[in-house]
Amino acid sequence: MKAAWLERYSKGEPQLTVGERAKPRLGVRDVLLRVSVAAVNPLDNMIAHGEVKAIVPYKTPLIMGNECVGVVEEVGASVTKFKKGERVYARLPLDRIGAFAEYVAVDEAALALTPDYLTDEEAAAVPLTALTAMQALALIRAEAGKTIFVSGGTGSFGAMAIPLAKARGLTVITNGSGKNAERVMALGVDRFIDYKKEDYAAVLSDIDYVIDSLGGKELEKQFSILKRGGRLVSLRGGPNKAFAQRVNASPIMKLAFGFVGRKNDAMAAKNGQTYDFIFVHSDGQQLAEASGILAKMEIRPSVDGVFGLEEVNAALQKVAGGGSRGKTVIYPAK
Repeated sequence: MKAAWLERYSKGEPQLTVGERAKPRLGVRDVLLRVSVAAVNPLDNMIAHGEVKAIVPYKTPLIMGNECVGVVEEVGASVTKFKKGERVYARLPLDRIGAFAEYVAVDEAALALTPDYLTDEEAAAVPLTALTAMQALALIRAEAGKTIFVSGGTGSFGAMAIPLAKARGLTVITNGSGKNAERVMALGVDRFIDYKKEDYAAVLSDIDYVIDSLGGKELEKQFSILKRGGRLVSLRGGPNKAFAQRVNASPIMKLAFGFVGRKNDAMAAKNGQTYDFIFVHSDGQQLAEASGILAKMEIRPSVDGVFGLEEVNAALQKVAGGGSRGKTVIYPAK
């Protein structure tokens, strides 16, 4: 089968190799998918740069790609939830990625049926971001009637996080470029802040929850808008002791993550707030729940860039450049 793999980690621009690899073998609980479309994420660049080795120590050569939609080609002996010919999608298990290929073997527990109303390109854009939003909302124990700020909500993550937060009865505020305001407001945002005209840290206060998608210096600003006792979960701020405990990290990694995350924990502690880091994992049941919510609201993810497998490096560069108005996707067989 054709696939795109990483030969070695690189701090520079990732260069995947495209060529022939063996079709994956099935375990008894595995489903073999013929990949229709795979999505490209910032996470793919982070993996290629070696930035997540402490969390998931991938060995190279590594077939890349974290999420996809495909058709069931074959099922393992113990598979009960899916059958040949069904259209399914997934955020692949952390230890078994490989969506940038014509075929991928996936544990059935990671899969969900693809909503009929979504095209393959739209569907490929859902699993990772939808699960990130679902897991972030669960981590902060979001309650109806409270207010949440989703930083940088004009991208593919915001397109999932905003409607899923609204479905929980939250008042949702986000910021971004004004050129995206109309599209984002259509997702149900209660307040949109144009970052070129207003600084969210100057106009917001007493926010119950924050989902941070920016990291860096923005973290301190986002803590400043949280109420005393508020909760912040970050996609980019880095792991801490609580994350290490949640994922049952080794004693050494618990010490390491505790050291790395001490600054963020200290910022949170000043006002009795909490800081958590999230690294999204596969969960077919949770994805099915998100799919139902999105289908009722007829949420269609935006796609902003379509590539063939031979163009995978250009796709990674596009995602690394930022400023996308939606997901970048790849056709493995195109």
